[in-house]
Amino acid sequence: MAEVKSDIEIARAAKKKQILEIGQKIGIPNEHLLPYGHDKAKVSAEFINSVKANKDGKLILVTAINPTPAGEGKTTTTVGLGDGLNRIGKKAIVCIREASLGPNFGMKGGAAGGGYAQVVPMEDMNLHFTGDFHAITTAHNLLSALIDNHIYWGNELGIDTRRVVWRRVMDMNDRALREIISSLGGVANGFPREAGFDITVASEVMAILCLATDLKDLEKRLGDIIVAYRRDKSAVYARDLKADGAMAVLLKDAMQPNLVQTLENNPAFVHGGPFANIAHGCNSVVATTTALKLADYVVTEAGFGADLGAEKFFDIKCRKAGLKPAAAVIVATVRAMKMNGGVKKEDLGKENVEAVKKGCANLGRHIENIRQFGVPAVVAINHFYSDTDAEIQAMKDYVASMGEEAILCKHWAQGSAGIEELANKVVALAESGSSQFAPLYPDAMPLFEKINTIVQRIYRGSEAIADKSVRDQLHAWEKAGYGNLPVCMAKTQYSFSTDPNLRGAPTGHTVPVREVRLSAGAGFVIIICGEIMTMPGLPKAPSSEKIFLNEAGQIEGLF
Repeated sequence: MAEVKSDIEIARAAKKKQILEIGQKIGIPNEHLLPYGHDKAKVSAEFINSVKANKDGKLILVTAINPTPAGEGKTTTTVGLGDGLNRIGKKAIVCIREASLGPNFGMKGGAAGGGYAQVVPMEDMNLHFTGDFHAITTAHNLLSALIDNHIYWGNELGIDTRRVVWRRVMDMNDRALREIISSLGGVANGFPREAGFDITVASEVMAILCLATDLKDLEKRLGDIIVAYRRDKSAVYARDLKADGAMAVLLKDAMQPNLVQTLENNPAFVHGGPFANIAHGCNSVVATTTALKLADYVVTEAGFGADLGAEKFFDIKCRKAGLKPAAAVIVATVRAMKMNGGVKKEDLGKENVEAVKKGCANLGRHIENIRQFGVPAVVAINHFYSDTDAEIQAMKDYVASMGEEAILCKHWAQGSAGIEELANKVVALAESGSSQFAPLYPDAMPLFEKINTIVQRIYRGSEAIADKSVRDQLHAWEKAGYGNLPVCMAKTQYSFSTDPNLRGAPTGHTVPVREVRLSAGAGFVIIICGEIMTMPGLPKAPSSEKIFLNEAGQIEGLF
């Protein structure tokens, strides 16, 4: 076998085209691109408005089984499929999220696809990019500063300092900041209170940026953020602090989608990045809806497994933006099936057909769940060199027994040439008109019933359980007019349950709801289940230990 190059070596050797040339391919004039160097640019709001009357292309969702340490390659498949559709003569655009610095220096080491199915410039995308996340962090923390400043100067709004619900954020994994005491040091520094940090990608500002349709909608949503409550439990909004205008100014450029390219010089929008196990896990509505006006096919992904990412894509993003997906791709690997079948990571290189068969229960659950939304689906088997013919056939046979098709994809090693079969299948599904998409639950359903519906129909649990205080809070929000909002489940990505070690397809488990948070600006209620953290920590040996500049000044260590 030939020497396998690392993702960053492949990306560095890419023959990129000028970003203005990529824009021309999809009809964006040069004057409507704001270049950041030669290989990335923002798309102007004026251009986005000018194409709103265009006919929509077909929207394709790429989702996956529950992630395992073996890696599934969902972003790699998203990028590969975009290239594959272009290869067979379709006009396709890829839409993915921006990478968060925290996980890149923690576990992931990068998030721009892999092998010969990548978006470039890979280093820039994983490190600062066009500064969107810094703008979101700054806008969020401006609001934090204004809250404490208002309290310091007399607290005219009557904020109960015990009921400030707006935490600070930073784009880094730092467990030491989860719970803090702020304003220590005497009278000059304000009134000490409990506070804490979340990671930027969990910020409501991030969710708002990704769901807002334009700058006007963005500013309104920012104003709708609930930052605290008074002693009578009435809400204090960001607009009460006159924060919405300045926050919108900070986010003006960040609202514009970023245009980059794949290794095969096909267009990709990379914009926004809400966490999938905390927030709604999808790229921005602006990027997706604009791409639909410019292409025959738009390939987008939703974070983590279909139980989290696809459910939120359908129930939050599609519901709010009026999107109707034409087809879905469920990414799975032989290696992940073996892990779900009980094989340890160090033994994944050995053939084990029985473990594959046993682990397929997890894949089957996701296939069933996508069907519940009325969207036709195909399974993409992301190929690894260690996969054997017998293991691949076992997966294909299992998927066939469920009435669906599984297609072997070799885009990691071969680029678009390795994914043509899947591209043709996706076109057939999308053009068949068989999608009968509908969200899982109606707007009018009470909030706790929405939670239970997801627990029972998607997670296959027996019920959601919650203390009276949580249920009372949900009832209070319903009385305040927020009962029609969708729910955003925050739980472990590794299992259908709240136990990350419970793999496969468990049933009958209870799902404990620990806390609920109202994101009134974003337009959903966050349901925090089990031990999920809104500020991750770093592992014992973080990826950052292997990231450095070589003697030529090039970055090494990003995947």
